Amino acid sequence: MSGGPVLVVDDDMVSRHVLGQALAGAKLEHVAVGSGAEALAQIDKAHPSIVLLDLVMPQPDGYQILRILRARPETRDLPVVVLTALEADEEIAKAFEAGADDFVRKPFKPVELVARVRGQLRLRAAMDALARRERDAKLVLELAQAMASNLDFRSILFTVVQRIAEVAKVDRVSIVLVREQEQVGYVVAASDDEQLRDLPIDLTKYPEIQEVLTSGEPLVVEDAATHPLMEIVRAGGQGRAAFASLCILPILYEDRPLGVLFLRSRKPGVFGERELAVCQTIASAMAIALRNARVLQSLRDQTQQVTVARFEAERRMRSLQRYADFFDSSADGIVVIDPEGRLLFANPKAREITGYEEHDLRGRRLEEIFSSDEIGRGEQLRTGFLRGVFPKDVDIGIIARGGKPLIVNVSFAGVQREEGAVLCSFRDVTRQREVEAELVKTKDSLRRVIDASMDAIISCDMHGNVLLFNRAAERIYGKPSNKVLGTDVRALYPEGVAKKVMKLIRDGGGRIDGMKLDIVDSNGVTVPVSFSGALIHDGDTPVGSVGIFTDLREKMRMEQQLQQAQEQLLAQERQAIVAELAGAAAHELNQPLTSVLNYATLLRRLLQAGTPASGAAEVIEGEAERMAEIVRKIGKITKYETKSYVGKQKILDLDRASDADVPVASALTSEIAPQARASDEGDSGGDHETTGTRKTEIERRPDGTIVLKPAVGSRGERE
Repeated sequence: MSGGPVLVVDDDMVSRHVLGQALAGAKLEHVAVGSGAEALAQIDKAHPSIVLLDLVMPQPDGYQILRILRARPETRDLPVVVLTALEADEEIAKAFEAGADDFVRKPFKPVELVARVRGQLRLRAAMDALARRERDAKLVLELAQAMASNLDFRSILFTVVQRIAEVAKVDRVSIVLVREQEQVGYVVAASDDEQLRDLPIDLTKYPEIQEVLTSGEPLVVEDAATHPLMEIVRAGGQGRAAFASLCILPILYEDRPLGVLFLRSRKPGVFGERELAVCQTIASAMAIALRNARVLQSLRDQTQQVTVARFEAERRMRSLQRYADFFDSSADGIVVIDPEGRLLFANPKAREITGYEEHDLRGRRLEEIFSSDEIGRGEQLRTGFLRGVFPKDVDIGIIARGGKPLIVNVSFAGVQREEGAVLCSFRDVTRQREVEAELVKTKDSLRRVIDASMDAIISCDMHGNVLLFNRAAERIYGKPSNKVLGTDVRALYPEGVAKKVMKLIRDGGGRIDGMKLDIVDSNGVTVPVSFSGALIHDGDTPVGSVGIFTDLREKMRMEQQLQQAQEQLLAQERQAIVAELAGAAAHELNQPLTSVLNYATLLRRLLQAGTPASGAAEVIEGEAERMAEIVRKIGKITKYETKSYVGKQKILDLDRASDADVPVASALTSEIAPQARASDEGDSGGDHETTGTRKTEIERRPDGTIVLKPAVGSRGERE
């Protein structure tokens, strides 16, 4: 229970005991008395939240107690549940006529009793809350009307702070106004000093006021003796230690602080939600009034030289009319809705944004202009309004006249809370949100491009904190991005290299290209990379840097493989040249060797065995055979294959000689043997012998010597 205890009034001791047990079991604090006189005394002493009253008692009985309670103003609304064992309906009706709120028959069930007690307590709490809201609404209305109608604004400010001090039950309420970019504030009104006017204060000594002016949000200090924001006050020994708790509310006009509403109490923790809500509403209304007061003061200053009082009065009236027509002149759309979500008022800007006329909007439910994507939003808003929740800066999709979809940014405020009405201000942000969506798409696209890059891309701010670490960087370093983002970029370089790279970038006019670096991955392996980097500028100010790392390991492997291939190709070319040279040499040696063997064979056959000439022929033949062996070895090395030479005679096939190990002399002999036989059978003297394509003349001289001469037209004239 938030109020006093349950007062049990019954002359029967057993009944009191049973009632006490039932209430104690439900954890309801209670006080029990046995007579009506005790009950009246206890009501003045304990201030109970509800009375359980037995009707049948000695005088004064329950009916008399009811009449007394309902006649006294302080107990007129006190809930009373009567207890009776009477069965007659007339008695129950008589109890209700006397002022009973509910009844329970004896004997009763504890569950039913507790349920009825709690029901009455909830009803009383709701009634109290409504009453407080009504009183608060009347206060807000009273002060708003006073600020709007009273030309002596300084006197009304004193009235405002006095009334706030009474409602919030605090010791001092003051209004402090400030000018932009100044460290001096002016106390223009204080609830405990009617004569106080424009008292300057140094805002550096009031950190709580500076905090509210900077943030634009209310600040509640439950205990000034321990709150860290008040340390400067405690250290300075200022004379504000008498106040234990503080509440500072901003006075904002178009999001610009005009000053603060400053509440102080000598008791800690006295600021409840109700008091804060009322004071915040008054501060909002005061902001408009103060703004108009400043405009009015400005107009007064401009018209000081005007001597005609009527003209000056007219200007004052026009200035006050500006305040009255504030909604109509607002640059934002403003509508007022009732608790059911129906539109009560729409200013010209609201009609311009939605495309509807005022008569089209009045009486229409708010959700009727919401887009289909916002189904259910209206009910959520109304439920929140009942709980005192007024969203700020929320985007809502609406359908303008003609079916045009719009996105509006909306803020709600419970300004006219005396009627449960809600103020809704909004502006069209459709184009702004479209641009933001495009920027998000562009950002996502760029991120995908960065992640798809084969090169590592790393970006950081000017403090070295890593902001971007793409997938290629993860592959090179072997580290996931979530382990790197936010860490020091210097950890990604060998010691001292990061500082050197940044110096080179600065010396290079803000960028560097193609620098060779060695980095170390997560396994301690050195990775050669090509680095390009640049500073990122916001205007002329560097705000970060970006580096692009190209992994050179694959390129270096390819270059190494290419170099090896080139070296192998060069070696093969050299071998081919050697083979070709050797083959050409063998080819060139083959032809004269054939002729030498032919002539040697012919000489050996024509000469008589045992003669010196025959011996010489054999020597020639042997040396030719040795030459043939050399040619065969060359053939083994080069594998050089020849082609047909001229006619039927073949040049030596070195591959066949090498593979089959056929003696060169045998190959040659097989070619010239038929010719030698033909020579032996031919005529002597001027006979001509054909050897392949070469024709030879054999001449036998008188002294027995034989001379071999090339025939006419053949190569050479050697003997």
